[in-house]
Amino acid sequence: MACPFENDPVEEGAALLRGELQLRPERVIRPRIDVLAFPEHFLFERYRFTSHRALTSQQILCVALRFFANGSFLYNVGDAEHLSKATVCRVVRKVCLALKRLLPIFIVFPGHKPVRAIKEEFYRIAGFPSVIGSIDGTHIPITAPSHNEADYVNRKSIHSINVQIICDAAHIISNVEAKWPGSVHDARIYRESNLSNRLQRGSSRRSFQKSSRTSQPIREEEKEEYLGKMAFSDEGREQGKQG
Repeated sequence: MACPFENDPVEEGAALLRGELQLRPERVIRPRIDVLAFPEHFLFERYRFTSHRALTSQQILCVALRFFANGSFLYNVGDAEHLSKATVCRVVRKVCLALKRLLPIFIVFPGHKPVRAIKEEFYRIAGFPSVIGSIDGTHIPITAPSHNEADYVNRKSIHSINVQIICDAAHIISNVEAKWPGSVHDARIYRESNLSNRLQRGSSRRSFQKSSRTSQPIREEEKEEYLGKMAFSDEGREQGKQG
């Protein structure tokens, strides 16, 4: 007589008991990589059996710059410089904190140049008058945080931080707002920024004019003046071609 069970009766019974008693199946530990199978030079390079040495200031700066430049993983930078992942992580954090302390010195709005010079540089690009900065937002991808995770999901369903940046005609950054999650709109970031508060209080309002897609519209008289100049220049160009 054939066995009514397709599989082993003992295994079938054990499965029924586990189901009734709600027991988890036995955990099977899969074999891992045999470290001793690698050659010695690979082990010394990867696991670094040598004694630890403190990095110099030049080495710390070069490692951080290499990480910033190629956007690679910490492991790749560490393998190229013969450093561990933890060391590269500490180096990058140390340099970032140092740059953060210098931020108010180098990033100043509207810039280190005179306002008149900045306006002239923008005018030479597109003929638009009284512009001292170009503003836009960019999303920096991040790992999903453990707290308020939904706030960091942007319109493309990616976790990010929405960063507002202003630069001059030479692409030099003059203002940064990097504290808002990806779900926040660009208009709100500008409205809540320190620069917007300065403009609303009237600070330096006569020295520069706001011009961005998220700020208030340009006054009508300024728009008519600009359109008149453009029409006049187009008319003169056509007469020059006919002559």
